[in-house]
Amino acid sequence: MNPALRRRDWSREELVVAFNLYCKIPFGRIHIRNASVIALAKAIGRTPSAVSWKLANFARLDPALRKRNITGAVHGAKAEVEIWNDFSNNWERLTFESELLLEQMTGRMPEVVADVQEFPEGKSREAIVRTRVNQGFFRAAVLAAYNAACCITGLSIPQLLNASHIVPWSVDVKNRTNPRNGLCMNAFHDRAFDCGLLTVTPELKVKISPRLRTNPVDKETREFLWRFNDASISLPRRFAPDGDFLLYHNKEVFLSS
Repeated sequence: MNPALRRRDWSREELVVAFNLYCKIPFGRIHIRNASVIALAKAIGRTPSAVSWKLANFARLDPALRKRNITGAVHGAKAEVEIWNDFSNNWERLTFESELLLEQMTGRMPEVVADVQEFPEGKSREAIVRTRVNQGFFRAAVLAAYNAACCITGLSIPQLLNASHIVPWSVDVKNRTNPRNGLCMNAFHDRAFDCGLLTVTPELKVKISPRLRTNPVDKETREFLWRFNDASISLPRRFAPDGDFLLYHNKEVFLSS
């Protein structure tokens, strides 16, 4: 057999970066013409077809997709399961590792790090870079999962959308960048969610805090908040919000009385 045509196993580093792209590329855009797929393929000496197929392999492991009978590529390797589990066990660590590997392979520095060059060298700068990189990944993954549309209103202007943490960033370090710990919301409802004036139940229903009833309910409050009370959120294409995370927000953040 021609050595150039011989099958080459995927390394752990290649799989880690492939999973990074699986998280950040909207599900319907995982194909051979995607610029990120092409860039990674060139960097690791594979075809865009091989890279897009590997990304599709990860889809078979996503519980949210399996519930909708979307299986991705049917056949996959044990190593893909191991990478999925590595991320699931510590999203914070694997996210940063995958972003560094992606930069090393493609030469593309994450845009969110560009302005950190002004900070002094040392641990403080390293911490800032890590935070910026991981926050950038989390936003990209959450917006990709929801196809860049607010899960409450459907608003789809990227500049007005946030990746809202269900369990706050400071509370659960390992799941800071877990897309299942995120909801795509417009800036207004994101702020209400952070303040506990709004929550999403494990049944994926919007609940508005009863504390707002103690204040005069103006037209804007009815229009922007109360009209969505008990409404179902729009489900993401993948990485559905974790029920335990939602329950935490219901009990610890939401102003229920």
